[in-house]
Amino acid sequence: MKIVIISDIHANSEALGVLPREYDELWILGDLVNYGPNPLEAVEFARAKASLVVRGNHDHSAGSGEDPRCSARFRSMAEATGRFTSSVLSGAQKQFLRELPLRAEREVDGVRFFACHATPSDPLYEYCPPDSDRWVAEARGVRADIVLTGHTHLPFQRRVGTQLIVNPGSLGQPKHGRPEACYAVWDGGSLQLHSSVYPVEETVRKVSALPLPAKIQEQLSAVLREGRLPAGS
Repeated sequence: MKIVIISDIHANSEALGVLPREYDELWILGDLVNYGPNPLEAVEFARAKASLVVRGNHDHSAGSGEDPRCSARFRSMAEATGRFTSSVLSGAQKQFLRELPLRAEREVDGVRFFACHATPSDPLYEYCPPDSDRWVAEARGVRADIVLTGHTHLPFQRRVGTQLIVNPGSLGQPKHGRPEACYAVWDGGSLQLHSSVYPVEETVRKVSALPLPAKIQEQLSAVLREGRLPAGS
C-alpha cells in the first residue's frame, strides 16, 4: 500500500504538481484553502483524489465564516485571502469544507494511523512545534502507532515511546526556510518525508493578480519565495 500524505495545500495548484503520479491512496491533513490563488481547484482536487481529508482551521473558516485564529503575523493575510476564498467557492464547496471530520483513524497492514490537522486534543487550532513537550501527552491520548498532524508547516518525524508523530510539512506554503513543496509517503511499511522544487514564481504571479492590497500580495509572495515570513514583516 502506497499512501501519499499531504497537509496545508493553501490553494497552491503549482505545488500539487510535484506529487507522485502513482499511489494507492491520498490523505490530506487539512487547510486546503486560503493564502493561495486557487482555492476552488484545491477543493476539487481533494474531492476527486483523496480518500481521507480532515478539516483544518482555514477549511473551517471558509466553510463556516469563523475566525481561523491565525498568529498575529499572518492574521491580515488570512483575513484578506479569506474574503477572496469566500467569493470564489460555491455553497457546495463550502459545505464540503464545513463537514470534513476533525479526526480520522485508519488501519493499514496492521499499522494504526490517527490523523488530525493540529493536535488530537485540539484538532483545529493548537500550534504544537516539533520539539514541544506537549506531544508526549498528545500521543498518549490516542490509540495509534502513527499520529499524523499538520498546521505548523514544519516537516518532522518524532518518536514518543512506541508511537511515531509525523508532520509532512506544508505542500503549498512551507515555513521551514526553503521554497519547496513538502509531503510524506507511506510505502511498504515505512514512512518517508519528501520535498520538491515547484514553479514558485508562477504561484507568485497569480498572487500578484489577486484582488488584494499590495502589502498583502508582497507578504504572501515573500513567504512563498523564502519558505518563511521574512524578518520584520
